Amino acid sequence: MPAPNFVDYVKICCRSGAGGAGSAHFHRDRFTSKGGPDGGDGGRGGHIILKGNRQLWTLLHLKYRKHVIAGNGQPGSFQQKKGADGEDIILEVPLGTVARDAETGETIMEITREGQTAILTPGGRGGLGNWHFKSSVNQTPRYAQPGEPGQEIWNILELKLLADVGLVGFPNAGKSTLLSVVSAAKPEIADYPFTTMVPNLGVVSYRDSRSFVMADIPGIIEGASEGKGLGIRFLRHIERNAALLFMVPADSDSIREEYGVLLKELEKFNPELLYKPRVLAITKADLLDEELMRELAKEVPSELPAIFISSVTGQGIQELKDLIWQEIQENDQQE
Repeated sequence: MPAPNFVDYVKICCRSGAGGAGSAHFHRDRFTSKGGPDGGDGGRGGHIILKGNRQLWTLLHLKYRKHVIAGNGQPGSFQQKKGADGEDIILEVPLGTVARDAETGETIMEITREGQTAILTPGGRGGLGNWHFKSSVNQTPRYAQPGEPGQEIWNILELKLLADVGLVGFPNAGKSTLLSVVSAAKPEIADYPFTTMVPNLGVVSYRDSRSFVMADIPGIIEGASEGKGLGIRFLRHIERNAALLFMVPADSDSIREEYGVLLKELEKFNPELLYKPRVLAITKADLLDEELMRELAKEVPSELPAIFISSVTGQGIQELKDLIWQEIQENDQQE
């Protein structure tokens, strides 16, 4: 997907419909000159609704739709006829979309399932007709309720990709290359930093016709959690991953230090990310001989599963899939 077409953040003004007024009508016909109250209720104002659609991968279709306006409810009528409800507006969004109040930052809802619907901005209730207010002491109420006004709220929609495993690493760590090898995804690959400008998803085939989804996140740099580089823009996509695959190239100055920097940036962004299952892959292992590999193995942190891999030669790729699958399954059992 071209970078300009990947939109994972939009701010929109949502205006729900006002409720219709109740009617203060009295029954009249050629046989009845002074009938009782029969005013109907006003219709509900239109809602603005979010609906999950697994065929969507971006919020691009909402980028230029700054104002979303639902229809107003119609007033009630005679013979207790209820007014028509206002037209609802349904906004289809990708799975993983989070809606927040633009002023308070409060999370309103999350859309994670196909076909899931939730009211983002409710319409105003319709007013009650005068027949509701008839009593033994007031046989002819000459009033009815007005409809409730609609709401006008600025909302932020953010997309957090749904994937089983997210790739975490500095630029040029080999994330896109790995994704292109283990899945049918075709991310842009080149020998310079920040080749990946948008997240990429790939379905990885596993044993016995099973599979899992892998997300390639644009490279993190030191200070990403404070807004440096591209990392801060895409770190939220890691929040929904079931497991994290840290990738450090074999030719880095220090595997342990580079892994520590990545972990520190995630902790600054969201400390809860540290509780996710983690696997460490040392990439570009085709550059190493056995003796050098044994030396580098001493630098590998002992607190997580680690493996040397090469996307070029295929070294360790199947073993890596086994490790990832194991971590995903253990995470599912805990939940």
